[in-house]
Amino acid sequence: MVMSIKEILNGPEISGYLGSEKTKSLVEQEIVKRWGESELKNYDPLRSALTFKRWISLSFVPKKGETAIRSFIITENKDKKDPTKVIKKIKSIYLFYYRQVTELKK
Repeated sequence: MVMSIKEILNGPEISGYLGSEKTKSLVEQEIVKRWGESELKNYDPLRSALTFKRWISLSFVPKKGETAIRSFIITENKDKKDPTKVIKKIKSIYLFYYRQVTELKK
């Protein structure tokens, strides 16, 4: 059964968001730029902004012409040569907001 956007937005946490205020703020800034300040009330980093792969797994696809919202994650791994050192890497991630997707036609 395919879930509706409303069910996704009201359902369990599905995004993988880990709570970074910096990444949340970056996405919020882009939402305001694209849809206005009033749209922030609909933003939920745990449900409404997902990666392309996650939207596809939920049977949704970005609408033609939509561009992703760029964000990032920081990963921390122990150095293999020196386990006392932690190596931080910044990885770009690309999110699509729920307003940017449509149901995938089969």
